[in-house]
Order: sequence, then C-alpha cells, then structure tokens
Amino acid sequence: MSATGAEGQALRAVPEAAAERQTIAQAVRDAMLGEMERDERVIVLGEDVGVDGGVFRATDGLIERFGADRVIDTPLAESSIIGMSVGLAATGFRPIAEIQFMGFVYPAINQLFAHAARLRNRTRGTLSCPMVVRMPYGGGIHPPEHHSESYEALFLNTPGFKVVVPSNPYDAKGLLVSAIRDDDPVLFMEPKRIYRAFREVVPAETYEVPLGRAVVARDGEDVTLIAWGAMVRVCLDAAEVLAREDISAEVVDLRTLNPLDRETMISSVVKTGRAVVVHEAPRTGGFGAEISAQIYEHALLQLEAPVQRVAGFDVVFPLAHSEKLYLPSRERIVKAVEKVLAF
Repeated sequence: MSATGAEGQALRAVPEAAAERQTIAQAVRDAMLGEMERDERVIVLGEDVGVDGGVFRATDGLIERFGADRVIDTPLAESSIIGMSVGLAATGFRPIAEIQFMGFVYPAINQLFAHAARLRNRTRGTLSCPMVVRMPYGGGIHPPEHHSESYEALFLNTPGFKVVVPSNPYDAKGLLVSAIRDDDPVLFMEPKRIYRAFREVVPAETYEVPLGRAVVARDGEDVTLIAWGAMVRVCLDAAEVLAREDISAEVVDLRTLNPLDRETMISSVVKTGRAVVVHEAPRTGGFGAEISAQIYEHALLQLEAPVQRVAGFDVVFPLAHSEKLYLPSRERIVKAVEKVLAF
C-alpha cells in the first residue's frame, strides 16, 4: 500500500506505457537524471557517486550521461562536500550532495548548521542556498557502526533546513524533484532499509510532490499511526494485523518533517481520538516528542487516551546481531495500539 493523497492520484493514473515499476533507489536516480537534463545548473557530488555509481547505485550511469564536470567524485571529506555545495549554491548552481550514510555527516555539521542553514538569513535574502543533501539513513541492513543513525531531530532543531523523508518510490521521485527545485537547503533522508524492498508504478515524466504535505496512507477509525520513511511500511503491516482483530488503524505518512503538515496529522487524530507515533530514532528528544506535544496542544479535548511513542532506545545503535531488538517492530506497534484502546 502506498501513500496516495488527492494531489497524487491524478499523476498516478498514467498509461502503462508512460510508467514503470521502480524501487526507491531507481526513483531517486530517475529524479536526478530528469532534473539534470532539464537544468544544467544541477550537479551531483559526493564520495563514489561517479565512476562507481554510488554505494547504493542511486547515481549509476549519471557520469556517463553528464560527464565528470557535473557528476563529481570527491575526496572522503564530508566537510569539503558540504562546503563546496554551499559555495556552489550561493553562486547559482543547484548541487545535490550525497553523504553516503547519515552517520558520516558529523564532520560536515559546522558547514550545514553555521552556513547552509543561515545563508539566507545572514545575507537578509540577498543570497539563497538551493542545495539538496541526500543521506541514506536508518537501520535494517546489518552494517557496521556509524551506518544506521536516524538523527533527524538534529536538523529539525536547526532553523533554515527543510527535511524530507519518502516512504515509497512514487513519493521519492516527486519529493526529490521538488527538493532540487527549492530555493533553500533540503535534507533528503532516504530509508535505505526499503531502497529495494518493493516496487510501485512511477510515471516516466517528471512531476513534483509538494513539500510540507503529509498524506493518509491508510484510512482508519480507531487509532492514528504517525510515521515517516521505513516506519510507514512497518505501520502499514501493523495495521493489517490489527484489522484481523477488528481494529481500524489510520496511517499518516508525514513525508516532510519540516515544514510539518500539522493539519493532516491533527485532523486524523481528532477523527480517531487516539495516536501512536513511530520512529526509529532514540526516544528521548526524538521528533515523536514534538509530534506528541503538537497533538496535546491542538487536540487535547478530542483524545481518548495518552499519545504513545514506539521508538528506538536511548543507546547507540547496536551492531547487526541486535538491531532487530532496537528497531520498532510490528509487534511493538500492535502492543502500543492495544494500550491506547484499553485506556
């Protein structure tokens, strides 16, 4: 089941000849290819994005298509990748910088926080910073240390960034196109756990999915499950299990964490009266706490039970043999739903 939404249904109703079934990784590549063909200011840079086509092959073939001047293999230096991107963005280019794994972004934090996020404010609108930072994030693929982080809250606490997290191929392409065309820095978090987990029909032509608009991925009446990225798929699985118990769960896919579509989220909670927020980042200080606060501020009198959070634990992300214990599961979500229904 994919996120649909009124704004996407027309685009999804395309002739079979004008679409193909793609994975998220393929849709991401398709978006970059289309925008590079449309706008010569769009360039790609990062570690191994050129000759090797990226560690997840999301940039595969782009260097053959556009040359080494527009698909740039950089040194293993994240601060340099982001620093160059800020300079390029300020001087008229639209760089797409790849950080191979979210856990590798720490050396570039100063460039992101002190420069990319502040450039428009610092110059009082004289300059903008139209750059995209693509970051595969999250666990579930059994990698070594520093490859499974999900620290979106760091960037959500920093004014100046837009933060986008797709959960399916259709949205991945449309959201990335919108991010590339945006005039401000966009952090595009790609859930690597589901890069190739499934396929869905994606239009061959270029299209935009608007930033800042959530979508109801599954209708329900008894409880609202709120998630983003790979956790949307886990919530949809949990909703199927709950349906066999005659519990109707609505699933809201936020898609964009900043700007946040509070209206769609609150409307769903008002309808169901119960909410469970699911994310794989650590629980303390995670974005689920902010969502819970928003729900209490805007829908307190409609709640039938306290908001529950199903999240990662407040520990360093474990190595491969323990990651299933860390990641939110279908079973943990079902238990949280049963708790709010029993309140």
